[in-house]
Amino acid sequence: MKKLISAAVAALFATSMLANAASHTAPAAMKADAKEVKAEVKADAKAAKSTMKHKAKHAKAKVKAAIK
Repeated sequence: MKKLISAAVAALFATSMLANAASHTAPAAMKADAKEVKAEVKADAKAAKSTMKHKAKHAKAKVKAAIK
């Protein structure tokens, strides 16, 4: 019975140590994921800005052509 109890306690201790180690690595993984998402959003914003500039330039050219 003592062996069973000591094995259960050892397993709980090992599990808690593993969970503790995993919790320390989680923030690093979350930071990397956040950086990736930030870069993706930044690229999307840049593309949207470029598209809007192009559309404005095109619309300005259309108005200019219509005036002539």
